[in-house]
Amino acid sequence: MMSVGGLLRTETLSWMSYVDNVTGDYSQDLVLQPIWDYLRQNYHDLLRSPLFPVVLSVTTYFLLVALYTVLDLLAPTWPCINRYRLHPDRPITWPNIWPTLGVTIYNHLLYIFPAAVAQWLWRPPTPLPPEAPTLFSFFLGILGCMVVFDFQYYLWHLLHHRVAWLYRTFHAIHHQYNQPFSLVTQYLSGWELFSVGFWATVDPILLQCHCLTAWSFMVFNVYVSTEDHCGYDFPWATHNLVPFGLWGGAPKHDTHHQRPGTNFAPFFSHWDWLGGTHTVPTASSHSAMGEPEEMKGRKD
Repeated sequence: MMSVGGLLRTETLSWMSYVDNVTGDYSQDLVLQPIWDYLRQNYHDLLRSPLFPVVLSVTTYFLLVALYTVLDLLAPTWPCINRYRLHPDRPITWPNIWPTLGVTIYNHLLYIFPAAVAQWLWRPPTPLPPEAPTLFSFFLGILGCMVVFDFQYYLWHLLHHRVAWLYRTFHAIHHQYNQPFSLVTQYLSGWELFSVGFWATVDPILLQCHCLTAWSFMVFNVYVSTEDHCGYDFPWATHNLVPFGLWGGAPKHDTHHQRPGTNFAPFFSHWDWLGGTHTVPTASSHSAMGEPEEMKGRKD
């Protein structure tokens, strides 16, 4: 027969194991919960609005573009910035900025604004669940959306380069600049802008992501798209943080604008490896083509 001391030790160990399991799961659940509770309590109406994802994406884009544009204008006189540019001998000037800014504003007025109004009129308010996503499901959801979006855009991009009519009609405008800078990110046709925005919106729904996960993916997607076109190779850039060359990044996308048959994927490199379209940037590949003062390389 078990002694009282042995029984107490057994019960204590059992309880400690139970507490460890519960608090382990509970602590994981609670990592994002305070943030989510704060957002729901203080910005409930804003977050529920169908306009919120659009406002979030557009605001993120213009903030990033403003930051990179300031760097572009400072770079010629600030060596500490210019040293990280992929084309340090070819500065970005106002004659480069105005056309891209004009097309960006035109696209937002003609396409983004009407689409946002349509969402506001026809889509119901976004339900805000009381529970935040666990940290694991949050990052897994973002990764899942990235993998799906990467595949979708790789196929779209490849198709619009291989089919001459699609290229001339929808994608050629984006390749008028063979030395990308941040505002070239959305120097796009309406069809391409719609395609990218559609997948970024629908993919989190298809994967049944928590709305916090969906919004975070949208912000990250805008950040990566802008970073790919920024024309800088900073040490903290995503492609320098992800090992084994698995990430594309600004150098590879810069190479794509100069060698349009390469590096089609927006995030990862595996589809380009498998499709035989992967190219590793070299110093010589960043020597721009076309007229230096205009930085334009129009394709026929």
